[in-house]
Amino acid sequence: MKIYNIDDVEQFLDTIKKCKGTVELVSSQGDRLNLKSELTKYLAISKLFNDNTFINEMELVASDHEDVQMLMKYMTDKG
Repeated sequence: MKIYNIDDVEQFLDTIKKCKGTVELVSSQGDRLNLKSELTKYLAISKLFNDNTFINEMELVASDHEDVQMLMKYMTDKG
C-alpha cells in the first residue's frame, strides 16, 4: 500500500506501533525494512526524515488485514 504526505512522524509511528503484525517499509531499491523492529525503525525513519521535510510517498507492506485497515484509517483521518 502507498502512504502519502506523512507530515506528523510521531502520529505515523504511533499508528505503526499499534499494528499487530509486521509492517515493512519498501525502499526504492526494493529492500523491505521491518518498522516493528525498534532499531530498523529508527534507522529507516531517521534516514527518511533527515532533511526535516515530510514524505510525499512511501510503500508499506502490512502482514495483518486489520493493520491494513488501521493504516488506511490513519490516512483518511489525518486530512
